[in-house]
Amino acid sequence: MKTPTLLILLTALLAGCTHPALRDADTLSRRGDHESALRLLDEASRREPQDLALRNELVRQRDRTLMALASQAETARALGQWDRVQDLLQRMQAVDGVAPRTRALALALERARSHESRLRDAQAQFQSGQLDAARATVQQVLVEDPGQPQALALQQQLRQRYSPPPLPSALTAAYQKPLSLEFRDAPLRTVFEAMGRGAGVNFVFDKEVKGDAKVTIYLKDVTLDEAMRVILATQQLERKLLNDRSVLIYPATAAKQREHQELVTRSFYLNNADVKQAQALVRMMAKTRDVFIDERLNLLVARDTPEVIAMVDQLIATLDLPEPEVMLDVEVLEVSSDRTAELGLQPATDAQYALPNAPALVPWSSRGSFTTLVTNPLVTARLKGSAGASNTLANPKLRARNREKAKVQIGDKVPVFTSTSTANVGVSTAVNYLDVGIKLEVEPTVQLDNEVVMKVNLEVSTLGPKETSGGPQPATAYRIGSRNASTSLRLRDGETQVLAGLIKAEDGKGISGVPYLSETPLLGRLFGVHTDTRSKSEIVLLITPHVLRNLSLPDASRSLLASGVDANPGAESARLRPAALVAVPMAGTPPAGPGAPLAAASDALRLAATADVVVGDIVAVTVINPTALSAEGELTYDPTLVVPAQPGAGANGRLPFKIGARGGQQVFALRALPGAAGQSVEFTLNGAVGRDEQGSTSPLRSEGSARVNVER
Repeated sequence: MKTPTLLILLTALLAGCTHPALRDADTLSRRGDHESALRLLDEASRREPQDLALRNELVRQRDRTLMALASQAETARALGQWDRVQDLLQRMQAVDGVAPRTRALALALERARSHESRLRDAQAQFQSGQLDAARATVQQVLVEDPGQPQALALQQQLRQRYSPPPLPSALTAAYQKPLSLEFRDAPLRTVFEAMGRGAGVNFVFDKEVKGDAKVTIYLKDVTLDEAMRVILATQQLERKLLNDRSVLIYPATAAKQREHQELVTRSFYLNNADVKQAQALVRMMAKTRDVFIDERLNLLVARDTPEVIAMVDQLIATLDLPEPEVMLDVEVLEVSSDRTAELGLQPATDAQYALPNAPALVPWSSRGSFTTLVTNPLVTARLKGSAGASNTLANPKLRARNREKAKVQIGDKVPVFTSTSTANVGVSTAVNYLDVGIKLEVEPTVQLDNEVVMKVNLEVSTLGPKETSGGPQPATAYRIGSRNASTSLRLRDGETQVLAGLIKAEDGKGISGVPYLSETPLLGRLFGVHTDTRSKSEIVLLITPHVLRNLSLPDASRSLLASGVDANPGAESARLRPAALVAVPMAGTPPAGPGAPLAAASDALRLAATADVVVGDIVAVTVINPTALSAEGELTYDPTLVVPAQPGAGANGRLPFKIGARGGQQVFALRALPGAAGQSVEFTLNGAVGRDEQGSTSPLRSEGSARVNVER
């Protein structure tokens, strides 16, 4: 009964393997037409639902189709072709709408379009002077996509325009009204009542605030916000914004801060830094107690006031930087030479007096027939010389992270047998292996000036003669010849260092011939052969470091940040801003009047750019239009040195711009190419024209050019 069943199964299996749908689908899949192959298999499986081979191949083809479409979508995303991404997403949804790849692509597409919309709003807010709102939008985008090039470029522009300490985003124009205060020993409530009546702001006092506390203050031409911060700092008080025109005043005690301060929770996913080091940094510098870490996800979660969380964000940004990497070009060369010379006459070494071709024993009575026999030839002249040279070259290329040890070993593992005898058990043999050859260890440390400090350990070992121990259970070992070198180097990027001098030299002399006579100084070669042997080998190491990626330091605005006071790391600064910055517009506030820095009319466009970058970083170039006309033109640059961060734009080295009048700006994000290392990239404006409300155009001047230095 088993044989017929087996035959039936084999017949069914062979029939499934030769199914026409399977053959045709395989042909289409090999051509790259995965969707047609999937449709063919799906139709065949519907007609023959009991065919297991068709069903299994249908599942596999569905996975291959999704993988191919996802790969095309990823390429389209990198090129910024969102319409094509949408089309590929619809095709993936038709294949399998609930697959993880499909859902991930749908989420990424939705998020990318949301980011573009929010960044357009942030750009408009930046141009209109709403710096708080623009910064908040950019931070939200970077939390979801840390590498978004447009967000990074706009963030750099915001840092140049908006240095710490930041103002709360809820403040409106009422808090920016300039005022002058002159009070001597006045009650605290009286001072706040005067400020509130003049600016139209409501003040609510906690029950523990002493309203009759005396205040002496003389301030002239400051904003209401600055006056409040000075009074609160001198009276040990704190404030809480209730709305855009109401403020709660309460004592700056730990109990009242826990009662009134509102906390936020923020999750930080680290890319490069160790989460334990980030936790120590946050607890030490920000005094944050509520910190949780997850080493599996490299995640840090902090809970504190919004001001402290903003400081934690900047601290982690300065820590979470990619480590430098270096490519080590290593050449290990073993140069060896040997020379042998043999010169002299080799006399016969054997002579006998006996019967020729006789057995070992002959009778003494046959001694009369003994003859003298000498080895033929009697004398041999040896004139022989040999010379040789050999090179053993190893040329590995090692890529190593900063302060991480790189190791390369070239050679053999030689077995060594060890026998062990145990009573009542027997003899057991163990095998150990010795590494023989070239062993190189390099630990690089990349400096900020692109120099590399390296610890180098080189060991070259050779296999010698075999040694066998005595005793009933002999053990086998080998004599190992070893040459070692250990040093520390400091080399520039691309500089080659040669380590040589590991020399092994051997000289030998040998004499074979007539004893004593062959050792005669002058005539010895007539009675024997003198052999002279000389061998020499040298190890040479050449090592060249190439810095692939150095530490990209943050700009100065992120290296120096306000940290409040010792008792309250998130407290606002009581310092007054310069008079020119009194009228800085806040969120929801229209641009300042003619006295604002960007509102002054001019007849020339201006350029601003990031000062220094490294290869691969984002270069932010801003075109500023302070004129009374809307501006149009092109930003020109060298396309062999930088390319737009958004692929597909400005391939010919020209980027068009169209900017509004009186302070309008447009930010271009470009990425520095490897060919720009060590060079300066110049940006200029070309064909700039101004257009008034009636549509008339006139040429516009541009003040100079922007130059960016690209470091290696």
